[in-house]
Amino acid sequence: MHNIETLNKFLKDELSATETYQQALDKLREDVGASEAEVLTPIYEDHKQAVSSLQALISRLGGTPCEDSGAWGTWAKIVQGSANLLGKETALKALQSGEKSGAEAYEEALEESELSSDIHTLIETKLLPAQQAHIRTLDRLLGAETE
Repeated sequence: MHNIETLNKFLKDELSATETYQQALDKLREDVGASEAEVLTPIYEDHKQAVSSLQALISRLGGTPCEDSGAWGTWAKIVQGSANLLGKETALKALQSGEKSGAEAYEEALEESELSSDIHTLIETKLLPAQQAHIRTLDRLLGAETE
């Protein structure tokens, strides 16, 4: 049961990420010359893929995947909406903060011995490396913003 609860927590985080990136992408596409949208679209797609992977694993383990991001998703959308109003750099920093939080959650989960090998493998081979790549991409974008 603990495995399914953990996976559903990750699923909520990933659903929140897809909603937040969708909001940020919509805002960037509205802005003239938003090449960041092209850079952020693969990150959005990675989070959608993570949602699919987590849903499949939860179902395979006999659980019911959650369908929405819950209170955290609502909070993330409010934060991102406010960041979008404050400008591109603030919006990117909000996305980066969310990615770092997700990476930390995955790293903590890898230290738990009671998680199944399926979950460890998914985190080690897909979820955590993707989060780390997203952080590097956002770091580059933010570096370009401050130059």
